[in-house]
Amino acid sequence: MGVELVINAASHETRIALIENGTIAELYIERSRERGIVGNIYKGRVIRVLPGMQAAFVDIGLEKAAFLYVADVFDAIEEYESLLDEGKKEHEPSGERPESAHPDYKPLHPIEELLQEGQELLVQISKEPIGTKGARITSHISLPGRHLVYMPTVDHVGISRRIEDEVERERLREIVDRLKQSGSGYIVRTVSEGKSEEDLLSDMQYLSTLWAEIAKRKDKASAPSLIHSDLDVVQKVVRDIVTEQVDKIIVDSKPDFDRIVQFISTFMPKMKYSIELYDDEEPIFDHFGLEVEISRALGRKVWLKSGGYIIIEQTEALTAIDVNTGRFVGKHNLEDTILKTNLEAVKEIAYQLRLRNIGGIIIIDFIDMEKEVNRDKVFAALEEALKGDKSKSNILKISELGLVEMTRKRVRESIGRMMCEPCPYCEGRGYIKSKITVCHEIFRELRREMLDIKGTKATVSVHPQVADLLYDEERRGLEELEKRFKKRITVRAKPGFHQEQFEILIN
Repeated sequence: MGVELVINAASHETRIALIENGTIAELYIERSRERGIVGNIYKGRVIRVLPGMQAAFVDIGLEKAAFLYVADVFDAIEEYESLLDEGKKEHEPSGERPESAHPDYKPLHPIEELLQEGQELLVQISKEPIGTKGARITSHISLPGRHLVYMPTVDHVGISRRIEDEVERERLREIVDRLKQSGSGYIVRTVSEGKSEEDLLSDMQYLSTLWAEIAKRKDKASAPSLIHSDLDVVQKVVRDIVTEQVDKIIVDSKPDFDRIVQFISTFMPKMKYSIELYDDEEPIFDHFGLEVEISRALGRKVWLKSGGYIIIEQTEALTAIDVNTGRFVGKHNLEDTILKTNLEAVKEIAYQLRLRNIGGIIIIDFIDMEKEVNRDKVFAALEEALKGDKSKSNILKISELGLVEMTRKRVRESIGRMMCEPCPYCEGRGYIKSKITVCHEIFRELRREMLDIKGTKATVSVHPQVADLLYDEERRGLEELEKRFKKRITVRAKPGFHQEQFEILIN
């Protein structure tokens, strides 16, 4: 089987699954009330400049202020261009846009000289708000087209690193250099490989017109306000993912079907017959068996075919992945069993990182291997498994403890954070205090209350299971308190209480 896109479009939510060889590889979700904002352009107002962090907070009209790093400030364009010049050979864009916050970047001008509180500027969302962090923004605007990414504020031409043929790279660079306007720049996207000059010129004309419209709106708008909204998830995925390698697109919405047909007929006429309108009564994701895989991608534990399993724990700062042999006992010796489990886990980990869209710092705890040659095998297998992932990752060698430290580029929320919310019962900790712990907390609180407050009776309201424990196994503790303070203690079960919740009333 080849590569397919399955699109489930409803009025409230759109889901797109990228299927490779019969297995879901990536999932994109957009809800009408939580539409993604990466690529949106805003007119913002600086509300705080932080010299110590060389950054600023900008009000763009969202719930949280956006974060602007000094390297992303338009007024520092000379430094930005010099950074691009330094990286032309070794650091050409691995995706479709340059990384402006280069780790070796040292600004010639501090941010307090470039921005002042109250200043208005045009900015673009480069990273969605993630967790408790606001959106990351840049004033280096980029407008993606089908073949090119237009950078109206940067005089630079970059070629996607995925175009490896040097002759083709030079051909594309020559065309873009000759056609582009002075003072503006372009990133040539991977899908441009083999395209004609007419294809690139058509993209340039469309993007130049779009930028002119944005500039007009900016002059008329007051800050903070939205100036330009990027495409919805269906248009983005078709624009960015659909290539000649995609065999089929199946969509269950007639309006979206018509929009996709129009886009592909214009830019990719050879693919127009690979689009299919799904109209069966069975929901499209059920028909392709995708709902089960999505539910599996929300779980902590993922079983391997051998009987081993991995545990995925996602925190605010990093994601920890633990590999275990589980029910797998092997056939020869312990080292072989461990190696086979680790190698099987490598494939599943690479798959889960891509499917769940987990980014940031990732720590993988493989089962300890004594032989260095086996550690090298697992590391090589992990590198190979991550090659098919479009998100850039950096991996460090396996340590003596069997740990792999890696990073994976994070642009949007993982599907776990998008589809789930912290448990209101445990407040996201993943555990609660035991019933015995709560009983002992009640004893300590009773000592405090009875010591300071006069009265003859104490009433303790608790969760029913805690009440059972106080009446039975922990009854002795209550009796000792009654004797010591000469007060009667009554326990009352409250079905609506949280297990950790209790109230003490003395009268």
